[in-house]
Order: sequence, then structure tokens, then C-alpha cells
Amino acid sequence: MKNSNAEGTKFWVGIDDHADKLVAAVYRGWSERAFARIEVVPDEKGLRQLKKKLLSYDGEIRCVYEAGPCGLVLYRYLNKHGIRCEIAAPSLTPRQAGNRVKTDRRDASKLAVLYRGGTLTMICVPDEEQEALRDLVRARENTVKDLTQARNRLGKFLIRHGYRYRGKSTWTEAHWRWIRAIRLEHDHSTQALELYVAAVIDAEERLKRMDQQVSDAATAYESIVGRYAVLRGIGRLSALTLHAEFGDLKRFGSAPQMMSAVGLVPSEASSGNSERRGSITKTGNAHVRRILVEAAWHARHRPNVGKELRRRREGQPTEVIAIAKRADARLHRKFTRMIWRNKRSTVATVAVAREMTGFLWALGQTL
Repeated sequence: MKNSNAEGTKFWVGIDDHADKLVAAVYRGWSERAFARIEVVPDEKGLRQLKKKLLSYDGEIRCVYEAGPCGLVLYRYLNKHGIRCEIAAPSLTPRQAGNRVKTDRRDASKLAVLYRGGTLTMICVPDEEQEALRDLVRARENTVKDLTQARNRLGKFLIRHGYRYRGKSTWTEAHWRWIRAIRLEHDHSTQALELYVAAVIDAEERLKRMDQQVSDAATAYESIVGRYAVLRGIGRLSALTLHAEFGDLKRFGSAPQMMSAVGLVPSEASSGNSERRGSITKTGNAHVRRILVEAAWHARHRPNVGKELRRRREGQPTEVIAIAKRADARLHRKFTRMIWRNKRSTVATVAVAREMTGFLWALGQTL
């Protein structure tokens, strides 16, 4: 290994990663032109070639690539072999508005130069355990979407054939009896109906299995899930999702930093004496933002502690309960006052979600 940094030389490596090819641009120190370019296939052999080439440079090696669909395999491989690697947030990478030429080699060079200048924003990389938990939670979310799509297809198919359910609730036992009693005239239509019904049943069974697996995972993280679940609208599943997506909340230095990471802060375009604020940035974690906005709708009700919420708060430290009670009062007051000022309920809910993020951050500091 030759990256001893004996002479203080640094090699800045920008990597444009794809499923079929890795393109790396290497800059030595503050040189204007690339010192070397490397192109490999991102399989086991190609990663070994990349590692061998980088370790042949006599100096400190620092690599960067943008977060994307290829995941963390490259990051973990390089760091495992003593090569420092970081991952940049793509939405915060500076872009040149007038640049209309985009190639893999140009992208790799741009990343290396920006990395060297310290203008990239790095993401917090989860460990393997947290990433595995996040995979499980997101797989359940996908299963819920599959079930919703399957139900919608079945319902619209029946409407096209003149069948509209008039009962109070759908997907109950009464609804299923109504579906199974339907008889269509043509065999092909009957076969299509059977396929749509089978798709719904399959998705429902998969969701039951996923719910059990997620419930078992929540039990393993009971200390964290229990803390987050003291907030109104944050159940065990939502609390587990928050932990899977964000991990340790102590990594945020303040509540506003976490609000920004969720994308719940308002956008702004101010100049001189003009001050203009727009909708929220939506540049953060979309999974966490959805959960917080959904939970914020509970603030429209009076902050009464029901049976389920009381059960979730049992056994929690006094400090945690105090934070939860302050959240109950403040969030309801925030929602009510904004409605009194003729704000739309959706706008008020997003504002409440931003405030809830602050209380969630406070709970994270107690762990």
C-alpha cells in the first residue's frame, strides 16, 4: 500500500458510477488537468482493478461519487480497503446553467474538482444494519402500493362492466361476498376478473407477512420506537420508519437542521429589499416528510390522550412525556391559529409537520 502521504500529495478522485461502467477522473493536488482517468466494469474484477490503480498513487487518496441507484457497494468496498470515499448529495451539487454538454468523463471531472474545492454536500451513510432495516420498511411501503393498485384495477374493471358497490365500506367481508357473486357473460371477462381478484388476494397476503416482519423488527428497536411513538400520529410503524431513514438524530446539530433535511422549510428568493418565500423545498427525505405530514393532520383535533396514545406513553421517562405534552398543545394551537388566519388546511398541516420535526429532534436527543 503506497498511500502513506509521505509528501503531503493528495489525489482527488471523482467517480461517475453506473450499473454498467465506472468512470473515474483523478486530479493530483491543485493541477488543472486530470492526472489519470480510469474506466472499469463495476463487478468484482473491475473493483479490484480500480482499487489496485488507486493504491498505486503515492499520496492520500480521496474519492467521491453521487448518491444514486447503485447504492453503497462502491463506498463500502473502497473504505474497506483503506481508500477514503464519500458520497455527495446530487440535489445539492452545483450546476452550470449554461453547460449543455454532459458525458460520464465530464461528470467525473466535475465531481473531483468540486470535491477538491469543498463545495459538495455529503450525505450521512447508514451502516449495514440500518440499511437492511430501511430495505425492509421500504419493501412494505411498496407492498402497500401494490395492494392499492391491485384494488383500484379490480374496482375500475367492475365499474366498466356496470358493477358499483353501494355498501358502506369496501374490502370488507361483505364487499368480498358481493365480488364473488358477480357473474359475467363472456368467458374471457370472467378470466380477467379472476386474475384481478387473485392479484388483490396475493397482495393482501404479502402485506400480512410484511406487517409481521416489520412488527418483529420494531420489537428489536423498542427503546427508539417507544420514544418516537409518544407523539400524536406517530405509531410504531411510523416510528420504525423514522429510525430506519434517519438513524441517530443526534447527528443534527439543531432542530432547524433536521427540518431542512426533511425538506419542510420554505423556499426563498430574496434580493435587496424584496423578500419572497415560496412553498417548502422538498429537497429532503420524502419518506420521512410523508410520515410527518400525515401525522400532522392529528393536530386539527383537541389534544386529548386516547387509550392507544396513553398505552404508548406508559413507562416512558418524565422528560419524554413532558416533550410530548408540549407538542400536543403547541401543534394544535399552531394549526388552529393558521386556520383562523384563513390559511388552507394543507398549508397549516405542513407548518405543523415542520414544528413536529423539532419535537422529534428533541426526543432523539434523549436517547
